[in-house]
Amino acid sequence: MATKIRLQRHGRKGKAFFHIVIADSRSPRDGRFIEKIGTYNPVTNPATIDLDLDRAVHWLQVGAEPTNTAKNILSYKGALMKKHLLGGVAKGAFNEEEAEKRFEAWLEERANAVQAKKDGLAKAKEDAKAAALEAEKKKSDARIAVEEEAPAEEVEATEETAEVVAEETSEEAPATEEAAEEPKTEE
Repeated sequence: MATKIRLQRHGRKGKAFFHIVIADSRSPRDGRFIEKIGTYNPVTNPATIDLDLDRAVHWLQVGAEPTNTAKNILSYKGALMKKHLLGGVAKGAFNEEEAEKRFEAWLEERANAVQAKKDGLAKAKEDAKAAALEAEKKKSDARIAVEEEAPAEEVEATEETAEVVAEETSEEAPATEEAAEEPKTEE
C-alpha cells in the first residue's frame, strides 16, 4: 500500500483549514485516512501549523511520500531536517547527541525568523494605523479651517443682507404709499 502525507480540506468557503494526514494514495482527498498528524491554517498571518514531529518523521522513515504542499510544511517545521539528521546517525557520520544539538540550533534559528516576521507585521500594522490617524487629523484640521472661514463670511453676508433689506424696505415704503394714492386719484 502506497501511503501519502497530504492535506485534507476542512472549513468553509474562503476560510480553508487543513488536517495533515497519512492516507492511502488511492483514497479520496477528504476520505479515509490512516492517521492525523497535525493541522494547517493558512488564513492566519503567519500561517498556523500544529504538527506531531515524531510521528511525521516516523512516517517519512517508513516511506510515506509527502505531496508538494505537505513537503513544504514538513520542511518548515523541521521534520525533513530531523529525518536527514537521523539518516546521518544511522550511517555513523555523527552521534545522536550531535544530531539533537544541530536540530535544536536549527529550530532556534527558525523560531527567530518567525518571530522577526511577526514583529515586522506588528510594526507594519502600527505604522499603517499611525498614517491613517495622521491623514484623519489633516482632514479634520482642513474641515475645521473651512468651518471657521464659513461662519465669518456668513456673519458678513448676514449684515450686508440686513442692510440691503432695510434699504429696500425704506425705499419700497414710499413707493407703496404712492401706488396706493395713485389709484384713488384716478377714480
